[in-house]
Amino acid sequence: MVRLIVLLGIACGAVAFVPTTPSPRASWALSASRARDLIQSLFEEHNCFSTEAGVRAFGDVCAYNVVYEDRFEAQPLQGKTAVVQHLLQRVTQKQGKGTIRLDKITDGDQACGFLWTWVTPQEEGLRGTTLVQLNEKGEIEYVSEFPEPLYKPGDATKDLLKALTAGETWKPFQPFEEKNPTIACELVKYLFEDLQAADPKLAQQYMMRFWSDNVVYHDFNFEEPLRGPQKVLEFTQDFSFPGITFRPLRYDDGRDLACFTWEVILGDIPDSIKGISFYELDPETRKIVYVRDIAESAIKPPILGKLARQLRPGLGVFRGVPLGSRRT
Repeated sequence: MVRLIVLLGIACGAVAFVPTTPSPRASWALSASRARDLIQSLFEEHNCFSTEAGVRAFGDVCAYNVVYEDRFEAQPLQGKTAVVQHLLQRVTQKQGKGTIRLDKITDGDQACGFLWTWVTPQEEGLRGTTLVQLNEKGEIEYVSEFPEPLYKPGDATKDLLKALTAGETWKPFQPFEEKNPTIACELVKYLFEDLQAADPKLAQQYMMRFWSDNVVYHDFNFEEPLRGPQKVLEFTQDFSFPGITFRPLRYDDGRDLACFTWEVILGDIPDSIKGISFYELDPETRKIVYVRDIAESAIKPPILGKLARQLRPGLGVFRGVPLGSRRT
């Protein structure tokens, strides 16, 4: 059966690729991290989000009913044809002035998340995080892509959330079982499911055991990342007040790194805020060494983001930074 899947993948790939280019399906069919290996192949061998041929390679491994949630846009793309057309349009808009670089990727099998950056030969610009999920055939059935916001409100985020949840009270706290997960996807589920209903003061103190001494935590509502467990603790305390419900939506199954999407519900406001998080564990200590959080824009497409893509199509930001100069 496995050999049959590989042969079918090669046969399907021949429709979209010239004979000398291997199908991306063939390289990951026997892997224990199929989703990761597929996305790596699409980036490394096909430059999948930066060229027309790469987009068609991406489309070749999508399910016919794939859903692509580009959180820059107002509505998701549904179906392979719509997704390919959308990605081809983005390639055209970049005018050949830049590519999209794969920065980090989780080691998921059924799903994986990855970090990316828009780059030119001299500069780097827009960053983001994407979650990809495969169906039982190994085809891409779901994508959720979050670009960073160009306007980063910083501490004003907390003030706005407090204003929107004014008058709310805490729901009854639930006890939690003390665990010590060492698999990335299991750890994030424990943090954001088991500990969510607990007394936040107790949960936050217990969470300290999971942060590495050199953890870097970058919430993209802020310009600069937090460094060290004490700063992370203070940050989580600042955002702990009644009226906020954090609800995970989709997880990958990464072991050393994990990615998941979520929504935040504010009081009785009907519309939620969607977002994505990426976690990396130290391979030796199994503690968290890196986190990236990105929330979607309330306005789609965001005004500044749209203007930056028009003025700097290769970078997607108004002002890039020297290539390789970023630490996160």
